[in-house]
Amino acid sequence: MAMADRLSDEEAAHPTSGAGIRTSTESLERPRPHTETTASSSDLSAPRFIQEDGTYRKYPWIPTRVQRYSKAVARWAKGPQPPRRQHIKPLFPKIQEAPIRFLDTYVPKKKARLALLLFFYLCWGLTFGLMLRYSTQSADIGSYGQPVSIDCGATFWSSGNSCGLQGSDCRPFEGTSMAFRCPASCAGYKVLNPRAVGTQEINYASLVIGGPPADTSKDPRATYRGDSFLCQAAIHAGVITDSEGGCGVVSKNGAASSFTSSQANGIKSIGFDSHFPLSFVFQPDITCSAKDMRWPILAVSVIFTSILSLFVTSPSVFFFTAFTTIFIHVGLVSDPPTHSSIPDLLQILVSRFLPAMFVAFVFYTFSICRTLRGLTAQVEKTILWLGGCWVGSLTNYTFDFIPIQRLTPHDLDQQPGAKAALAFIAIILIAIVVQQIWYFRLEGRLLRYLSFYGVILVGIIVCICIPGLNLRIHHYILAILLIPGTSMQTRPSLLYQGILLGLFINGIARWGFDSLLQTDAALLNDGQHNSKLPNLLPPAIKLAATTAATSNSNITFTWPDLEPSFDGVSILVNDVERFRGFVDDEPRNGRGFMWERQPGLDVNEYFRFAFMQGTATLDYTKAGTWTKDGKWVEMAPGPSRRVRREERGGGVLGEAQ
Repeated sequence: MAMADRLSDEEAAHPTSGAGIRTSTESLERPRPHTETTASSSDLSAPRFIQEDGTYRKYPWIPTRVQRYSKAVARWAKGPQPPRRQHIKPLFPKIQEAPIRFLDTYVPKKKARLALLLFFYLCWGLTFGLMLRYSTQSADIGSYGQPVSIDCGATFWSSGNSCGLQGSDCRPFEGTSMAFRCPASCAGYKVLNPRAVGTQEINYASLVIGGPPADTSKDPRATYRGDSFLCQAAIHAGVITDSEGGCGVVSKNGAASSFTSSQANGIKSIGFDSHFPLSFVFQPDITCSAKDMRWPILAVSVIFTSILSLFVTSPSVFFFTAFTTIFIHVGLVSDPPTHSSIPDLLQILVSRFLPAMFVAFVFYTFSICRTLRGLTAQVEKTILWLGGCWVGSLTNYTFDFIPIQRLTPHDLDQQPGAKAALAFIAIILIAIVVQQIWYFRLEGRLLRYLSFYGVILVGIIVCICIPGLNLRIHHYILAILLIPGTSMQTRPSLLYQGILLGLFINGIARWGFDSLLQTDAALLNDGQHNSKLPNLLPPAIKLAATTAATSNSNITFTWPDLEPSFDGVSILVNDVERFRGFVDDEPRNGRGFMWERQPGLDVNEYFRFAFMQGTATLDYTKAGTWTKDGKWVEMAPGPSRRVRREERGGGVLGEAQ
């Protein structure tokens, strides 16, 4: 045998190396334990700990067992030799490769294929553009003119005290009407921070206050409080539908009281038993032909990209066409950003598309090209990769059931079910990571990618440790972090990569490149700030002796001297800012507030108090109640919500009049 002959020659040349040991050819054929260094035959008879001690002298301070296990793990992580690059073998190849053979037979020349591709682009562009034009235009509504396109969160009254003292920044309160148009799917729009309505706190729910009155003899129309979401109120009133949107005419109706709660058209409105300076109603018998065609347009875009996926084998043509098509669709149709007009929407979309395309080029160069190159399973690519991309890009519909609005500790604490959902998602991600690690090992790239993600982990830890800033993981950041881990041609990777790319598209088209690091104020927005709350002295109540118009009941609030860190006190009455007193005002204005009840008004009134720093308000207390019987009910402990005077929220409708 060649091996035995070679070893025999070596023993003859060096007889002393094997002195005292007789080695037969049969013993050489038996497998020997592998060692890192060439050992003499006499070493084989030495105890194992002596052999291992000589083998690992480079790191004598590391225990032998630890070194042995670590080397075994390193050998395992390097993977098999040679590496096994993953490649999808199509199921039913004759069926999946039929579109490719069709083109090879009938359109064999490159110039003809290019012309066919450009014609295909033109057909989609014309169809998409005409349907979008029809979807966004509507005829004039009589004397009210062209309907104004608004988003799902539009309202006449901005949140908290954003309308200013006495609500003066949201005037006029009555006497004006406006033709409006709402998009589809507004019923699921929710407030993401607590909104106070009297003693109630509304969070992660629709905001519609009021509805049809209990007594319809005076005015049968449904009356809504001015801070209700206009489109949701229109759905509740039956003016438009949630599936198609629509248009109508809304009129400001001035002050109103006793807004009733009711359930209608899938929306439950909130009741409020006191007065508010602004209400609105919808004009009946208004004919409007506007229709939101997002679902027919979605069908056109899905069919276009599916045909492209079935017939195109070039990874670059398929990827960049699909990316551009889906980005345009999300930004203009399925989940557009907040905008005031179509030109404004196009401006926003173009400003986000160019940097997004650069990131997409990086995705393609380093990850996606490896997944799509040489792939002939056209049907599987269409279902897994393209289907996953559409699922991810339509996350406002497909993942809307997951009770996680923002991945921040504050939101996870206050949103019901968020922690359980996050734990479930984490378990799924761990299973996916284990699967991807196995495939990377088979391809011999595991150590390289572990190093890559190790660097990312260090960067995340550094971001977490920066004082005054919070780490915020957005849609697009998840995609940037995880898409490199899908750079292989397996069926699971096709699905994961498509979903992640869709999340990236939705995140950028809808929200833009929001910052990875955000301050507490940016994260809280109008959420609770956990600031100190005012401590009030017992109020002085004076009840009117008669019901005459000249005899009013009143209640007077006072509080101790403020701490040096606070500059004044803000007071909301029925969720409207009625008082802003500063320490440098006259003594009474700085430390006291009297509220007179309107004569003949037999309703409860709700008061909330907050400190001010400069002109910015901090957390308000929960509502204390001055009952219609003249008694004072103390507020419950804790804040209701944080509001800032400079925030405008959805009050653009109030400014438009």
